[in-house]
Amino acid sequence: MGFDSVIIGEGPAGVTAALYLARSGAKVHLIEQMTTGGQILQTAELENYPGYPKGIKGYELADLFGQHLDGLENLTRSMQTVTEVSGEAGNFTVTCKNGATIQAKTVLVCSGAKHRSLGIPREKELTGHGVSYCALCDGNFFRGKAVAVVGGGNAALEESLYLANIVEKIHLIHRRTEFRARKVYQERLFAMPEKVTLHLGYGVTALHGEHDLERITIRNLQSNVTEDVPVEALFIYVGFEPVTSFLPAALERDSAGFIVTDTEMRTSLPGIFAAGDIRSKLCRQVITAAGDGATAAQAAFVFLEQLHD
Repeated sequence: MGFDSVIIGEGPAGVTAALYLARSGAKVHLIEQMTTGGQILQTAELENYPGYPKGIKGYELADLFGQHLDGLENLTRSMQTVTEVSGEAGNFTVTCKNGATIQAKTVLVCSGAKHRSLGIPREKELTGHGVSYCALCDGNFFRGKAVAVVGGGNAALEESLYLANIVEKIHLIHRRTEFRARKVYQERLFAMPEKVTLHLGYGVTALHGEHDLERITIRNLQSNVTEDVPVEALFIYVGFEPVTSFLPAALERDSAGFIVTDTEMRTSLPGIFAAGDIRSKLCRQVITAAGDGATAAQAAFVFLEQLHD
């Protein structure tokens, strides 16, 4: 059974695209490998999403997104992992890990991005044993303990503020001497020196602990002096890398691997559209992902109309 559109990813971009396309009468298959919400499930609270002046929990917004899709005609949803997109406009094949194939006239890529690793020894082995990329998911395991957070952007400082309500001590480590995060986050952290120790101009070079993380080694990037910091958890927020391994090699990407699109979310390959964090752009927020999804849906609908001409 063929579809007008396959949408890959059920975060804010994918949910919005599915909502708009299904309501336009297109036959849509929405694929997600985990659960509705994408990265907002890893966000404790959103304070800047319009319509919620008092903020809203990430999981609450994800639940509302899912409810908005319930009962939509023309929409099929499945939980699968996509391994390949092949074919051409009007006749794409989306192959999944379980061997299933889905035929579609257009493809909307909303697969987002995943946390980038530090790439240091034992990082992989200690993931789940003190090393984490989600404070909301794992922070409570370290209640009353000393932990470290590495990174200098919004995610690092947002999660540090969340952890400040749980842990005894936070060591905040950043390679630069200034943070890139919003000033409001910086001001909140600077106001709690008894809770947060800053290590600016430092990098994490080693992880220690036989079965669970016990301490980390950090290095001053100017003097090369190292020191050990006893912590039971390290939360890593050093950027994101796009989830694009299943896409055609011919699809244009930027130097960081994110998909290049025009203002209508059209990619370099006709019939393939991209929206949300997967796209090469400056701002990656829930509100911009939803906007991308709406634009991609409209562009795909116009493309489908032209195919039928």
